[in-house]
Amino acid sequence: MQHSLEDITMVFVRPMEYRVLIDNFKIIHGDCMNIIGNFPDKSFNAIFADPPYFLSNGGISVHSGKAVCVDKGEWDKGGTPEHIYLFNRQWLSLCREKLTDNGSIWISGTYHNIFSVANCLTELGYKILNVITWQKSDPPPNLSCRYFNFSTEYIIWARKSAKVPHVFNYEVMKQMNGEKQMTDVWKIPAVGSWEKHCGKHPTQKPLRLLYRIILACTNEGDTILDPFAGSCTTGIAASLLGRNFVGIEQEQEFVELGKRRKQEIDDPISAQKILKKMRENPEEVMVLVNHARKELREKMIANGICYMRAGESKGSLQVAPGFERMKYLLLHTNGDNPQLYQLKTPGKFKIWAKETLEEHGFAPEHAKYYVVLEFLNKPVEFKKTPQLKQRGNTYKARIIPLSELVDLR
Repeated sequence: MQHSLEDITMVFVRPMEYRVLIDNFKIIHGDCMNIIGNFPDKSFNAIFADPPYFLSNGGISVHSGKAVCVDKGEWDKGGTPEHIYLFNRQWLSLCREKLTDNGSIWISGTYHNIFSVANCLTELGYKILNVITWQKSDPPPNLSCRYFNFSTEYIIWARKSAKVPHVFNYEVMKQMNGEKQMTDVWKIPAVGSWEKHCGKHPTQKPLRLLYRIILACTNEGDTILDPFAGSCTTGIAASLLGRNFVGIEQEQEFVELGKRRKQEIDDPISAQKILKKMRENPEEVMVLVNHARKELREKMIANGICYMRAGESKGSLQVAPGFERMKYLLLHTNGDNPQLYQLKTPGKFKIWAKETLEEHGFAPEHAKYYVVLEFLNKPVEFKKTPQLKQRGNTYKARIIPLSELVDLR
């Protein structure tokens, strides 16, 4: 018998014990092989799955500078190639009917399981769209020194059917990538300490990775399934982005960890902090925000030149991490009338003497040298106004991610 998503407040005898936190965030304790079939067909707009990689074979890795065993648990112990194939085919077959016609699925893995997943997807009628290479910016070292360092994982993106178009928020991905097409190589750090306040999961995925995946293929109000929910990273990202989440997890300790993580973001202040961290990306385009009095701002716009004092004095620019990815300038006056402009040369600036600025018609008064950025004086549209008023740094130049100006949700 199939149940509606609203019915999963029911409690079943294990292994199908349904636990619900709030209406749009549901954790189901049990084996996904026994549970997925109970959902109505076409219940989910997207699925993210982090299935066992079958890596727990007694090997050694590095964690916090120490050699540790790679074994994760009984659920990750390897089997024969035939066993791995049948396992992947079974859960992928169950998932396919639960996707909406325009829905898509993402499956993470390494070479240990990803080729089996790809074969099963093709056999079951899915259409593979991309194989994302997730390049970790901070991989642990290889202890044996007999291989190249393992710094990547793979994420297959496939849609339900070859004939029905899938949801892809192309423009959102393009905006996140500085108005360039996003490639299938994503450089994203592994899980940070800020993601482990509530406990640790041995195969936890970073929120930054799920943030991008969810924005790529869903819209606000959509419902996402994670059949191997673990610590519910998919659910945390989905909830912060206004999506609905249903997760299935067979280990009770991880169900409890997922609940604690959800309770953490029930606090609005914590939620905003985590959302801000989740949005951070080592390759995200940055924006320089700078105050200028009204008359000076108009002159800057007319000349396509923005300048700030060079040094540590009040009003000067302090070069910060991310400057090299700066592509835009946001000019405002006391927090009012912010306007966005594209820099002529992203990530670079010039140092001009006071006399050089005077030759361009300006009248600098407070320093001998100035940081100068040249920009195109045609405003660029943006959707979200940053909080510029009533703040101590309103008059200070600062660098922010482009995502703070674009409501990507």
